[in-house]
Amino acid sequence: MKGKEKNGSMLTDAEKRRLERFEKISEDMIRQGYVRHDLTVGMGKANMFAILLLIPLVVVGFGLYYLVNRGLEFSDFNPLIFIAAIVALTVVHELIHGACWSLFTPHRFKDIEFGIMKPSMTPYCACLVPLKKQQHVFGTVMPLILLGILPMIVAIAIGNLDLLLIGIIMADGAAGDIMIISMILGYRSAAKEIVYMDHPTEAGGVVFER
Repeated sequence: MKGKEKNGSMLTDAEKRRLERFEKISEDMIRQGYVRHDLTVGMGKANMFAILLLIPLVVVGFGLYYLVNRGLEFSDFNPLIFIAAIVALTVVHELIHGACWSLFTPHRFKDIEFGIMKPSMTPYCACLVPLKKQQHVFGTVMPLILLGILPMIVAIAIGNLDLLLIGIIMADGAAGDIMIISMILGYRSAAKEIVYMDHPTEAGGVVFER
């Protein structure tokens, strides 16, 4: 079964359940005196940012590699293995989100949901409970660091172009995470209590403050 969101997009059963849970939590937070502010971003904008981000990643990554290793040469590049590695690391990306966020949730992995967005067949991870700013940012940024930045640094240090390319792609795959982090860090409020929660059906999250 599928249902329609207010914007007319089709929702899967999992998305509907997540939306219902989110709305209940949202209503409870509002009853407790919190005010809700959405920090979401359209997928079109996120995709455009990913395209633009790829340019500096390639220029900086390959530029530093060339300066350190005095050349650019792939070692026995196998496209099938490369694609398989990217697919596997995309899943690992979401597992890292979940593992990091679960460190701060009341019921650990029971408060984390994994799934696949059917239209794009893209894996996702969602935290189903509110978190503090530092906690949310920590779980959001770790895939970028572990799968993007660190592999790029190691690749440049050891002279492995295959690993560098993987690091660049995984860093670019975290473009949406970078946008979310920038929105969270850029949000200014004088409220004494602020928590952040993933939006159940859109890219980005929601702020509850009082």
